[in-house]
Amino acid sequence: MTANRHMRAIAVGALLLSALALSGCSTSIADLPLVGTPADAPARPKEAGAYLPVHDLPPDREEAALPPAAQAQIQRELAAARDRQASAAAKNSAAK
Repeated sequence: MTANRHMRAIAVGALLLSALALSGCSTSIADLPLVGTPADAPARPKEAGAYLPVHDLPPDREEAALPPAAQAQIQRELAAARDRQASAAAKNSAAK
């Protein structure tokens, strides 16, 4: 029974050591000549890129995105399309 425990302890120790050894190599494995990046891959930048400015908002517009007349026309067209679809749906449900 003690031999079985001894072998299990050795196996667990070897597993932990190999996990630690491989975790240290994970950052530089892409730099190996046989395993690394393909030949046509772009070169890595010398410095790591900075984070994008998430909280910087663009400046407010000086004029409206749509003039009020165009916005009213679009709303009328959407309402007309909604009414056409509702009448078509009513006709289809009445036909069945």
